[in-house]
Amino acid sequence: MKKFWIITIISLFTYIQVGYSGEKPLYYKIDIKKEIGSTTWRYMQRGYKEAVDHDAQGIILHMNTYGGTVVHADSIRTLILNSAIPVYAFIDNNAASAGALIAIACDSIYMRPGGNIGAATVVNETGAAMPDKYQSYMRATIRSTAEAHGKDTTITLSGDTVIKWLRDPLIAEAMVDTRIVVPGLDDSTKVLTLTAQEALKWGYNEAIVNNVHEIVTERLGVPEYTLQTFKPSVYDDLVGFLLNPALQAILIMIIIGGIYFELQTPGIGFPSAAALIAAVLYFAPLYLDGLAASWEILIFIAGIILMVLELIVIPGFGVAGILGIICMLAGLVLALVNNVDFDFEGVSSREMNRGIFTVISGLVCAFILVIYLSHKIGRKGILHHLALDSSQSVEKGFIAVSSEYMDMVGQEGVTVTILRPSGKVRIGEDDYDAVSLYNKFIERGTPVRVVKVENAQLYVVTIDNKEK
Repeated sequence: MKKFWIITIISLFTYIQVGYSGEKPLYYKIDIKKEIGSTTWRYMQRGYKEAVDHDAQGIILHMNTYGGTVVHADSIRTLILNSAIPVYAFIDNNAASAGALIAIACDSIYMRPGGNIGAATVVNETGAAMPDKYQSYMRATIRSTAEAHGKDTTITLSGDTVIKWLRDPLIAEAMVDTRIVVPGLDDSTKVLTLTAQEALKWGYNEAIVNNVHEIVTERLGVPEYTLQTFKPSVYDDLVGFLLNPALQAILIMIIIGGIYFELQTPGIGFPSAAALIAAVLYFAPLYLDGLAASWEILIFIAGIILMVLELIVIPGFGVAGILGIICMLAGLVLALVNNVDFDFEGVSSREMNRGIFTVISGLVCAFILVIYLSHKIGRKGILHHLALDSSQSVEKGFIAVSSEYMDMVGQEGVTVTILRPSGKVRIGEDDYDAVSLYNKFIERGTPVRVVKVENAQLYVVTIDNKEK
């Protein structure tokens, strides 16, 4: 009788452990079948969170990618290495470049027949290899990723201890650098790429399988299970698109350019609308993703206010203007950094440098592009019709300056805005655009005289100016 109760209690305990509801073990599948980038990184973050929230037993990355940006691949790699849930890679044909780094970070790698892994050299947009400074960092990153899986210690019959890496770091490094020699595998004349059979032989593939079902049932030993595939929403794709560094660079250009041009013209028009829309598209996904905090956005807004005060209220260019520029750039940079309030202890120097580099390089590259396009608009080619190219000759009745302006030389008026050196003057009952002849600032309410007219622009000096 006592034995019966013991068996009953054990059976009941086991039943509770398995789950009263009788649910099968849950595995989550996340597809990585496009270029590694901001969108893929968001898929990984969202899919991983869902897997954790639903107490998944494991995550399977269904991979078929030719690579992408190193910065996002490194973020995915770090998440996998720090994951409390086992992460398995199923390479369905390709895990190249950044994809190879992600696969090597996984707890186990499984490959489809005909699959490949490797070719992780860092390249630029044209496909040319980057300088060795970048290759060196990638070599160390992929090597340390392989080393993170530890060593397999074996003892030979003679008593000697032989230590073997579970994933040989030298093989991972050979995927980046043509100079790395792996005896019996790579003669250092090419960047290493492994087939499924080669990866199986050299420890970079646990088994050759045809699908995810074989991984769970045959390799993980779970005959009955539930497979949940992460399904990204339209919102995920939109946020991933907006977090693309190239698009962020364009948005930064529109923000800064819109603010600049708006401050140069009276009233509120298209430049301010463009800057506002670009700012919303820049900060909104970062804020919703938890990167940008409210105070970082407020710093950026404070920078704009300081710039406006400097240009409209405070004469000259001094402390307010400098602080405004600093606040604006700080807001743009800090929004890209995953800090908590004013605590930067969890922010690595690499992450901070990456934020600074994104903003600065975005500004430089975007303005170079604008300058290039400005020279192309109106000329022959696809941009020909973006500008008017008809001539306005004198023979057709066109003149450069209205006679009304020419007759104003010698007339006197008063400034209605500060001339720095341009602004507004009132002559009679009408206001005109004017420029201080000697580029000197002229305060509001100062009597002035028109001394020259060029291209419908009045040039004025103060009436008490000695050089009238």
